[in-house]
Amino acid sequence: MRPLLRLIVLSAALVACAGGAAQAQEATWPTFNGDLGAQKYSPLAQITPENVGHLKVAWEVHTGDVSSGGPPPGGFHIRPESASASAGTPPTVWSATPLFVNETLYLGTPFYRIFALEPDTGRVKWTYESKAVLEALTQPDLKNRGVAYWQAALPVADQPCQKRVYIGTMDAKLHAVDADTGKACADFGNDGIVDVDQWNVENAKWPLSILQPPTVYGDLLFVGWAGKDWAEAQAPPGTVFALDARTGALRWTFHALDPAAAAQSGTGNVWASMSVDTERGLLYLPVSSPSPNFFGGNRLEPVPLATSVTALRAETGEVVWTRQLVHHDLWDLDTNSAPTLVDIQKDGLTIPALVQTSKQGFLYVLNRETGEPVYPIEERPVPASTIPGEKAAPTQPYVALPGAVVADTWPGVSTLADAVSFGYCSRTAASLRDEGRFTPPSLEGSLVYPGTIGGVEWGGGAVDPRSGIFVVNYSSAVQIYKLIPRSNYDAAAKAGSETGGFFPMSGAPYGIQLLTFLNPLGMPCWKPPYGSIAAYDLKTGAQLWDVPFGQVQRFGFYMPESWGSITIGGPVVTASGLVFIGASMDSRVRALDIKTGKVLWKALVDAPAVALPAVYEYKGKQYVVWAAGGNSILTPKVSDQIVAFSLPD
Repeated sequence: MRPLLRLIVLSAALVACAGGAAQAQEATWPTFNGDLGAQKYSPLAQITPENVGHLKVAWEVHTGDVSSGGPPPGGFHIRPESASASAGTPPTVWSATPLFVNETLYLGTPFYRIFALEPDTGRVKWTYESKAVLEALTQPDLKNRGVAYWQAALPVADQPCQKRVYIGTMDAKLHAVDADTGKACADFGNDGIVDVDQWNVENAKWPLSILQPPTVYGDLLFVGWAGKDWAEAQAPPGTVFALDARTGALRWTFHALDPAAAAQSGTGNVWASMSVDTERGLLYLPVSSPSPNFFGGNRLEPVPLATSVTALRAETGEVVWTRQLVHHDLWDLDTNSAPTLVDIQKDGLTIPALVQTSKQGFLYVLNRETGEPVYPIEERPVPASTIPGEKAAPTQPYVALPGAVVADTWPGVSTLADAVSFGYCSRTAASLRDEGRFTPPSLEGSLVYPGTIGGVEWGGGAVDPRSGIFVVNYSSAVQIYKLIPRSNYDAAAKAGSETGGFFPMSGAPYGIQLLTFLNPLGMPCWKPPYGSIAAYDLKTGAQLWDVPFGQVQRFGFYMPESWGSITIGGPVVTASGLVFIGASMDSRVRALDIKTGKVLWKALVDAPAVALPAVYEYKGKQYVVWAAGGNSILTPKVSDQIVAFSLPD
């Protein structure tokens, strides 16, 4: 690249939210993960462990964009002016991290609208209507994880759209909007909209849903997409698109599958957020598993980029290195969060590293220049498959240090859940195939731990870059995978309609029944805690603490804190030594002491806050803001609340 062009690109990267550290010093929150390194770190220290107990609601807003999936009960604010927002509107899942940049708080909604708010009052500056169709085309729910922001490195005076906000939709449309006015940017795509589905050309059985906001670097937008899990053997093969931030023109395409694998399989997509090393110009992709998710007889040849973390040249899309985290994935163990970039001081050296969390509970610490392990990764033998036509990988990568957040074996039968169900849990466990971590799906049913809901989910972890302390929340969830021969699948799914959990994997010789291991009363059949949060010293790999997190809420009661809660969403850390997190099913948001994991403050919000909070400062005051929107995996409770907390004046 020419020196002048390189300087312009670097300037754009720093100005347009790609500098991370530079933006953090301005007390903004310009990206989904706080910065492009996905550190989820704020340098702010006005709110401290000593005063955090005084946090109060500064303001709250209800967007109106929410649905419970049926006739609206009292308290749900379905927009009457929208023809699509009717009693038949699918339920909403709102995991949007607000952005604070351009002296404005921006957020996207599950109805694919953009709100621009005053950061200190919540007053609505403007809204943008995408007019998206509110149909569950690829997901069971309407889903949105927020917006992305870009601004020109050399803005042209008196020209619109020198600052832009982007939002994607489930029907594969990417919208660009003037960040100051809320008007569509006419020079982007077709009158402000790029139809990403125009590049959906192989096994195009559903649209390439853009539920995660694009990653913005310089004048490029990196766009991944979500699909329809567990439905098809052949599906759209995984791609990431680099688009021109101004025009929407396609600059390059990354393909996770080679042509042979793409023709007979599919997915291996990037549905989670990505991270960027702005100094090295590297883009890091968390790549998901190939289809069909629980049977690999149609893809026995190696698919090296699937279920991996992969580094690309950001300017060209060229693969620099890849590290496969699960070989021949039969468990839907998607790499599901942006790796966290951090320099580690170890053995007298400064190592440019990344930390990749995973559903399988391992923390992979890699050199981000080369992909080589900072702490050893070894191949260990794992159980073989008993399914005709299947051949499980003989070994899987294991990480001994840092220690996995979940053990190799499940916690065992809950005495209480077993007793109240008259031995259901113990009888069922005895009937299942259980050979520890990486037990393959089977015809009799396999006990899988951790299952596809984690381990660590898409929130990932957060790091204090000064101390090297890495904080991550995780779930302890046991699931049952049972393969059903195609000739029996329809009858089995019909007969088991009350039990549920049937997914066809059409085109494969088997369908799947996937269940969380609960007794007939809905109680987990395994011992608690069901969710926890832990901290690690990245300099040594040692775990510093590990405590139950959140509370199960059931039948109007809170279960003991020692039980913890399944969690979705992730933490944010601040320079003052606080960890802010929602994530739990009890609809509370919390602040923890990063030194001990002790809860120092908590507040009740309208639904589980399954989104990363944003931390920013405006007019001398620090705010912590959550979207409290809920997620049906945790509980049916949903909301449209955006709520900001601050210290009293």
